[in-house]
Amino acid sequence: MSVKIVHNNYGKSRVRLLKVARLGEWHELQETTVKIAFEGEFTEVHTVGDNSHVLPTDTMKNTVYALASQTQEIEEIETFAMRLANHFLTNNSPVKRVIIEIAEHGWTRMAFGGQSHPHSFIKGSNEKHTAKVSIMHEGATIESGVEDLIVLKTTKSGFVGYIKDQYTTLPETTDRILATSIKADWRYADSEKAAGDTWRDVRQTIIETFAEHNSLSVQHTLYAMGEAVLEKFPDIAEISFSLPNIHYLPLDLARLGLENGNQIFLPTDEPHGLIEARLSR
Repeated sequence: MSVKIVHNNYGKSRVRLLKVARLGEWHELQETTVKIAFEGEFTEVHTVGDNSHVLPTDTMKNTVYALASQTQEIEEIETFAMRLANHFLTNNSPVKRVIIEIAEHGWTRMAFGGQSHPHSFIKGSNEKHTAKVSIMHEGATIESGVEDLIVLKTTKSGFVGYIKDQYTTLPETTDRILATSIKADWRYADSEKAAGDTWRDVRQTIIETFAEHNSLSVQHTLYAMGEAVLEKFPDIAEISFSLPNIHYLPLDLARLGLENGNQIFLPTDEPHGLIEARLSR
């Protein structure tokens, strides 16, 4: 029997890093998780155990720490991902493509007495700023994104007119709670346009559209958010969303002799619907 490798890659995942920029008494903080993947001339490590083209994944991990230490300031994750990717591609000839994925975990500065504390922080929500760099000798693509951005609105959402069969029990509603954990990724047409300010503006556009849109379904709101981003940001070529439903189900209080005036709900996120799409011009 003849067997061939259709695709392969290898790398290091979940490389954790906390960086402190000490600017006198004022300190900045950044926590990230990095994933590295190499694609290239690695067939023989699989077929005959020849490791001569293999950079150890432990070296990849050490490189993350080494390159992070080379700058005093806190870098945007897109910039750091590009530095890492360029380093690996330049110094490893068997590598044809390097993919770097970084998630930044939120910390907020403590504030009390009307003042921000110079070196104390509180761990924020699970929301993450994400970046993905894919680089080859021919060029690079950069994606930015947001993950675990949990949003909820208590009105301006309904779901009616769907298919009903003998197993359908879901009642129609024109006024429901809509909640989801937004995962969005957008690709820049020009990799040099990737910047923290753009990330913040795109995030703001997404949440403003979510809040104001008169939603007829999760799909309807997904499209509206993507459309708003593509209209506002010409440097973004395409955007994808993954939106799991976080259900808040109205409770039947009639058996308790009470009336539920669309006020009392049961939170549940499993099982959940999952709505996904990628939009481009």
